[in-house]
Amino acid sequence: MSNYDDIKHLTRPQYDDLHPMSMHDRAAQFSPFAALVGYDDAVAETARLNDSKAELTEDEMSELNANLNRLLDRLDEQPEISVTYFVPDEKKSGGKYVEKVGVVRIYDEYSQELVFTDGVRIAVADMANIDFLE
Repeated sequence: MSNYDDIKHLTRPQYDDLHPMSMHDRAAQFSPFAALVGYDDAVAETARLNDSKAELTEDEMSELNANLNRLLDRLDEQPEISVTYFVPDEKKSGGKYVEKVGVVRIYDEYSQELVFTDGVRIAVADMANIDFLE
């Protein structure tokens, strides 16, 4: 005797208090089990590097102020500019520097933000550099 010939002819036992399990539910018992759900995501998030916001030197600050004043004087001309600014990370400390190229529509004095024609708003406090693309 081989290949379980002695039990192949038997049927599965039936119980009055238990309904037969569907094939889907039986298969689910053998699916992979992740004991630490989210662990890989947490490790990846921890490993993600962020920059810290750099403090501008006096020379960099005066150049930024001069370019900002120049931009405010020329808003009616709608010059195209490039702004490098800091975006804080939503999940942990730090963030990254991003460059935005576009045309400024207005300067919102109340919130101290540049408002671009596409609706993007950038706070002056987060700016690191303004360049005119002429």
